[in-house]
Amino acid sequence: QVQLVESGGGLVQDGGSLRLSCAASGSIFRINAMAWYRQAPGKQRELVAGITSGGSENYADSVKGRFTISRDNAKNTVYLQMNSLKPEDTAVYYCNGYVQSSWNWAAKDYWGQGTQVTVSS
Repeated sequence: QVQLVESGGGLVQDGGSLRLSCAASGSIFRINAMAWYRQAPGKQRELVAGITSGGSENYADSVKGRFTISRDNAKNTVYLQMNSLKPEDTAVYYCNGYVQSSWNWAAKDYWGQGTQVTVSS
């Protein structure tokens, strides 16, 4: 089994910054893509940012230029640096990892438990 544990959420004022971390542990042979999603009350979960094992990044249009995703492959950890936060960024943020647990097993999606980010106006 694989566990993803997020940290770094909290309450911040409009224009502030937060850094989220997500550490993967357990039976890990290789982590392929990792990503951050978010879900605001009454809305569907949406992709915020993703990063491949090679370091290619992609972002939702709403966060381009403000958020930066990065990963430390040695630590099996992905980060999300969030700057210039806005009230509309308020949501529960979830870490996602596409993880291969053994060389002869197919990769699977794993999710963290979520961390709350609240931006006050």
